[in-house]
Amino acid sequence: MLQDLSLKFDKILKKVTGQGKLTEKNIQETLREIRRVLLDADVNFKVTKEFIESVSQKALGQEVLLSISPGQLLTKIFYDELVVLLGTDNVSITLNPAGATMIMIVGLQGSGKTTFCGKLARRLKSQGRKPLLVAGDIYRPAAIEQLKILGKSIDVPVFSLEEKDARKIATESIAYAKAQNCDTIILDTAGRLHVDQDMMNEVADIKKLVLPDEVLFVVDSMTGQDAVNSAKAFNEQVEYDGIVLTKMDGDAKGGCALSIRSVVGKPIKFISNGEKLDMVDVFYPDRLASRILGKGDIISLVEKAQSQFDEDDAAELEEKLRKNQLDFETFLKQIKMIKKMGSLSSLIGMIPGIGSQIKDAKIDENALVKVEAIINSMTREERRKPKILNGNRRKRIARGSGTSIQDVNRLIKQFNDMQSMLSRMNKIGFKGRF
Repeated sequence: MLQDLSLKFDKILKKVTGQGKLTEKNIQETLREIRRVLLDADVNFKVTKEFIESVSQKALGQEVLLSISPGQLLTKIFYDELVVLLGTDNVSITLNPAGATMIMIVGLQGSGKTTFCGKLARRLKSQGRKPLLVAGDIYRPAAIEQLKILGKSIDVPVFSLEEKDARKIATESIAYAKAQNCDTIILDTAGRLHVDQDMMNEVADIKKLVLPDEVLFVVDSMTGQDAVNSAKAFNEQVEYDGIVLTKMDGDAKGGCALSIRSVVGKPIKFISNGEKLDMVDVFYPDRLASRILGKGDIISLVEKAQSQFDEDDAAELEEKLRKNQLDFETFLKQIKMIKKMGSLSSLIGMIPGIGSQIKDAKIDENALVKVEAIINSMTREERRKPKILNGNRRKRIARGSGTSIQDVNRLIKQFNDMQSMLSRMNKIGFKGRF
């Protein structure tokens, strides 16, 4: 996500690192390159102009302390301005404390509205709420069926009617939610390939009828300035409360994310990073700014880990590490947890300083799948006692997992190297520090 933009920022800021002080000349040279990078990333021209002017005003005349370099100071100024550009604070969705919460999802066709409805339902359900999905998109042939499939996969009820009347579906869903004891209604509305008046009228009518607590505009971040323009047009006719950026795991240049808050004046509330229903995150301006500047997002990484790792499993793993008793059974359990956290590239991108080091590296997203297949082809005894894995056993495991004997040998060697490292760490006094 935004890796290309991050690498370009990093390259530019490195040029001023090591210089004795900030001068008008090196500031203007740096800002000229930053302006070009932002425009290439499809950031709104007016937003780019205001951003550059603000950075320039704050950078000129700044004294560089002995403990930091000009590059570090400019990075701090850029970071502060990016956070302002992205919205400064995290803004949560509004949940009705007294009765059922109505959340209305709007946007153009193809932006990922229906999938986001499923993601939001799953997220709210994990927080103890009882969501109801409402199939209000009566125009796209597969929309209702898609929502039913999503609802079934996360065990969330879906309300729909045979009648092709979106207004009636929306209003009747309220009584249905009450009958089913659901406290959150997520209404999926119809999208179009472009903004048109019929679409706006229908959405506006539904909003007046159901009086939603929250209206979220879902936008495809891959479409750059087109996304910003459609977001502005929607807000002018059907005022919404927040923005959801989808497809942030794709080849997003960054223009939409950096422009939309400033142009529309509405906060970004969620970002969606893939097709899986757990791949949606609350939006934090400071965290995205940190990632754009190549500083990672260790807080989000820790939160993802905490959401997947069970305390008892963590205690068991720590005990095995202390005693150097790590086996393939425990290793397999950790792999499954890591896979639930997201793609390898997205996780690595959250580690500070890693982005620029892996810019040319090809991350094999199927690497863990292969490792999992190899371990699953072992017997329970082999997983618990790796030392018994002789040549014949390795051949059988390779056949059973659909991999080569070299793949199996490589995994076992890496596992043995890990055990040797743990043994050395324990001998030199690292016990109790894991």
